[in-house]
Amino acid sequence: SGSGVLKTLNLDANELDLPKLRGTDPVESLDLSRKSLGPASAIVIASLIAGNAVLTTVDLTCNTICGIDVDGAGEYDASGIVALADALKVNGVLTSLELWDNKIGDEGAAALASALRVNRVLTTLKLGHNNIRAEGAAALASALRVNGVTLYLNG
Repeated sequence: SGSGVLKTLNLDANELDLPKLRGTDPVESLDLSRKSLGPASAIVIASLIAGNAVLTTVDLTCNTICGIDVDGAGEYDASGIVALADALKVNGVLTSLELWDNKIGDEGAAALASALRVNRVLTTLKLGHNNIRAEGAAALASALRVNGVTLYLNG
């Protein structure tokens, strides 16, 4: 007999620890890198970290949160990165987000830029190898004028 509370969820062949993402099993850092997490997983993660009052660092390096893998295969879907950006608008404790190699592109960069205009807590955002071109870089640069985040864009 269980408590009726969902504790794990399997998405993209990975078991996500919901209490840690939700903040009911407090951890300050979660490494979700290299798990082939796609847009649906990113949406679930975003919905859980939006209200998490403990988690300060999330590493989503080398996933497929926009539907495109490290080799460039797949179809672009911004829903995951948009959900993460929306979560950043309301999360008051996350200080570091690593999104290296997720192919977020200009649309994802613009969504993150929108979040950076209102988020005053995030201090580190790692975005290398994300197919961000001039338009996305300009959106991020504009947002950084009002935010002190340290942005890593190399690659």
